[in-house]
Amino acid sequence: MNITIVTPAGARSRYGNRNTAARWAQLLRELGHRVVINVEWDGAATDMMIALHARRSHESIRRFALRYPDHPLIVALTGTDLYRDIRQDATARESMRLATRMIVLQDMGLRELSPGLRRKTRVIYQSTRPIFRQPHLKSCYEITVSGHLREEKDPFRAAAALSGLPQESRIRLTHIGGARTPQMAAIAQGWADTEPRYRWLGERAHGKALRLLARSRLMVISSLMEGGANVVSEALAAGVPVIASRIPGNIGMLGADYAGYFQPGNEKALARLLWRAESDAAFYRRLKKQCLARKPLVSPAREKHNLKMLLDELA
Repeated sequence: MNITIVTPAGARSRYGNRNTAARWAQLLRELGHRVVINVEWDGAATDMMIALHARRSHESIRRFALRYPDHPLIVALTGTDLYRDIRQDATARESMRLATRMIVLQDMGLRELSPGLRRKTRVIYQSTRPIFRQPHLKSCYEITVSGHLREEKDPFRAAAALSGLPQESRIRLTHIGGARTPQMAAIAQGWADTEPRYRWLGERAHGKALRLLARSRLMVISSLMEGGANVVSEALAAGVPVIASRIPGNIGMLGADYAGYFQPGNEKALARLLWRAESDAAFYRRLKKQCLARKPLVSPAREKHNLKMLLDELA
């Protein structure tokens, strides 16, 4: 089958949507399909479209549905789709209506949809290749934030939490991620200049970012909205415990009973969790055990199987 994947993230982008598109293309090729990735549909003949982002890919979705009304059209809903755009934006809602099937990246995403839309939606967790643990730094208790500097990510919440740690804490924060705007870059540099426990590395190649994550004691995801973060999948695969904001996208990844949640935007609560993980060995082991139990969700074999099952439905 000829499949076109549409994503608003360009070929050189390291944003999550592009990573998802590239990984799905590889898995679908392994299943025997021919796959191309475009930022928008160029009108070329294709048997199926998979579009990431209901709002931003709407024009491609609309044109494909008009030209090929009988061909399968799959729309993958991102975090901004699920937790903002489908409530506010008519084009995002039209994309959902036109879709033959939809994908959400964690099971809490289904709760955001009406029963009619839920029936045509499938949950497919994002996978990552095996990631091998790296030796921890001995000079400090390193924690990592990995993600681009965007408002939705609340990217400096962990930096703000550092001042709430007790004096005896050995925590140091390594922040990986490119700045979307000069203002975000200036804020990150300001934190680096004034907080000695904070280091901003900017954007790094994916392999380098994974090695940094894999040597960390903890990974912090402080987002205000997430569809199902790639970096959580990577932390689970690497065996790195996660400290996460209590939002639906993170709960869908880590489970409702996970012990490592803090209220979004609350750096004091985040600081307490970080110190507890550092100072309480039993609590740290509990986080590791809970993350290990979720690791099978992010295996490439499982993701490939779920993509195959979805395409088999539409054959």
